[in-house]
Amino acid sequence: MRKPIASSARLVPQKWATRAMAIVEQLLADHHPRDFAVELWDGSRLEPDSGQFCRFTWHIRQASALRSLLRPDRQVALGEAYIHEEFDISGDILAIFTLAAHLADKDLSATEKLRLRSSFFRLPSQPRRKDKGAKLRGRVHSISRDQEAVSFHYDVSEEFYHLWLDPALVYSCAYFQSREDSLEQAQAQKLDYICRKLRLQPGERLLDIGCGWGELARHAARHYGVHATGITVSREQVALARKKIAQAGLSQSCQVELLDYRDALQLGCFDKLVSVGMVEHVGEEKLPEYFQVAFGLLKPGGVFLNHAIARAGNRGKTAEPTFTDIYVFPDGELVPISTMLTSAERAGFEVRDVENLREHYFLTLCHWLRRLEARHDEARNIAGELKYRIWRLYLAGSAFYFQSGKLQLYQSLLVKARYGQSGMPLRRDDWYDDASATTS
Repeated sequence: MRKPIASSARLVPQKWATRAMAIVEQLLADHHPRDFAVELWDGSRLEPDSGQFCRFTWHIRQASALRSLLRPDRQVALGEAYIHEEFDISGDILAIFTLAAHLADKDLSATEKLRLRSSFFRLPSQPRRKDKGAKLRGRVHSISRDQEAVSFHYDVSEEFYHLWLDPALVYSCAYFQSREDSLEQAQAQKLDYICRKLRLQPGERLLDIGCGWGELARHAARHYGVHATGITVSREQVALARKKIAQAGLSQSCQVELLDYRDALQLGCFDKLVSVGMVEHVGEEKLPEYFQVAFGLLKPGGVFLNHAIARAGNRGKTAEPTFTDIYVFPDGELVPISTMLTSAERAGFEVRDVENLREHYFLTLCHWLRRLEARHDEARNIAGELKYRIWRLYLAGSAFYFQSGKLQLYQSLLVKARYGQSGMPLRRDDWYDDASATTS
């Protein structure tokens, strides 16, 4: 059943709907096969191509939604039109990103641009509600501004994250043995896979840089007998992580501190380091310092596993902020893996292994997206409709980018060699020995 038409839309004359549909048909004339429908505020529809299953319907609620295509930052403009309910998507939101890419990248001739511009300006405009993007202060990637950026993203509400993450609140790429694995199973497998890659031994000191809610540190302490320390700049994460450590009876072997990575040297030296999904917040300019600090934290012969999102090496850095930059991850920066590893090597690390797990992140994001959509009403009550729509769009868009290869997910194993000796075994069979895995 089609949703009720907003009262403001009823005021739009029929001629505007006719003009809007003409614009839509012009924009989609070269988009085939079209496996989706378009529905305007008056109920008029453009059906999918003959013989195509309708994967989603693009509901244009306001004529002004089409004006987003005039802005030079069309990706941001389309995202804002969605979160402010100028249009909606029913069906599979993942499928819309092929259309979004088509519209954002459409190369129009001067004549086509002039014709469209004339058509757009004959449509009514609609005042947009005030945007709620990040408004950060201070120098980019200063400690205080990084704390603001992290708080903007992570301190939404513990209840909100509980709706769509696994019960342990592991907020990073899972590791799937098969596509049928549950999210809970895949996240437990990821934690253990990391511990096996690090080859943790009882009594070792492990530092988790950017530990989130602390599940990896707890897993390592519980199952591998290490003394695990996690650091984060999110006060909300520290509070919950400490509560979970106490509940698990791990206070003697596990701790979480409110600390920026640049201040971590005060904690002393560690046998092993791990960082999962944190380096994306560091910034390209600060990468040399990040790896220098990590190198200084490790004992000679120590191992560092850096788990990070990277942009594909054939994609340039965007000149303008993206939707994610404004509404989800302010000040986040993605660099190619080559840039990351160059900084690591210059700091003194030896690169021993690099694994791309982007298909695993696509599956993880699909799980998160479907779980969030299934609990729409609860998410709206906890965080509001605007926040729900931001996150639905963010999770779906991220899944598309990993599926298409525009984003990558790398686990890099780095060693601080001792007098030229890496301490690494000749084979890596133990990483994949299911009998050694601890996923309970």
